[in-house]
Amino acid sequence: MDDEELAAEFVAIRPRLVGVAYGLLGTVDEADDVVQDAWLRLVRADRAQIDDVTGWLVVTVSRLALDVLRSARVRREEYVGPWLPEPVVTDGDPADRVTMAESMSMAMLVVLESLSPAERTAFVLHDVFGLSFAEVGQAVGRTPAACRQLAARARKHISARAPRFDVDAAEHRKVVDAFVEATGGRSMDALLALLDPDVVLISDGGGTVRAARRPILGAEKVARFLIGVSERFGTGTRQRQSTVNGRPGLLRFRGDELIGVTGLTVAGGRITEIDIVLNPEKLRRVR
Repeated sequence: MDDEELAAEFVAIRPRLVGVAYGLLGTVDEADDVVQDAWLRLVRADRAQIDDVTGWLVVTVSRLALDVLRSARVRREEYVGPWLPEPVVTDGDPADRVTMAESMSMAMLVVLESLSPAERTAFVLHDVFGLSFAEVGQAVGRTPAACRQLAARARKHISARAPRFDVDAAEHRKVVDAFVEATGGRSMDALLALLDPDVVLISDGGGTVRAARRPILGAEKVARFLIGVSERFGTGTRQRQSTVNGRPGLLRFRGDELIGVTGLTVAGGRITEIDIVLNPEKLRRVR
């Protein structure tokens, strides 16, 4: 394979590679860096030893992402307030550079943060992206049997905490529309009708903009918080629906400036989790 053919294959698979790295890391910046590093290693590699370029790249990206993930855990322990993933906003753009797995919602990525790096890698590569345990083993540096155990432990943990999704996109959008109307109208009754009794709200300001420093639990507390935010910051801002991590969500603007991205988890016709990214560093790459 000559350089031109190699570059063409890399360009074709790049969105999937970024999707794999994003599923492991939760940030597009770091995912892009990992994929670029894998490309540089491919260029320098002995191509005669590579039978499957795509497989080689997926495994190499996974190894590099696992190294970054291990170091990132220390940084996230020092993070100010709750940590949320960098949102991926697509609006159905087929040219978007991240191929999102359906399960990689913001709420799911928050759950994945509670796994060990090896468990997360085994689960994401096998259960989300369909790699064999032999391939997972190459990425993690363990035997296929050990990777099977890692994925099983991750699956057990996730099954107890993973968000439920039992509505289609059209129904989800209706709930998001009603949410915008209720928050804009500052209606406690309308919000309580939309919110699950055990709803959780997480806001990520990264210590640079005002946000709740701890998750807010329960429908009444969340509704009061949302109404307070609307009263304080609603004037001069606008919201519009968008696709956030593959599901209907919201973008908030002040003028032309994006100041927030909200992911909403909906189950049983009610909102079970609200994830609000306010940290400007996590918004600067959103289209």
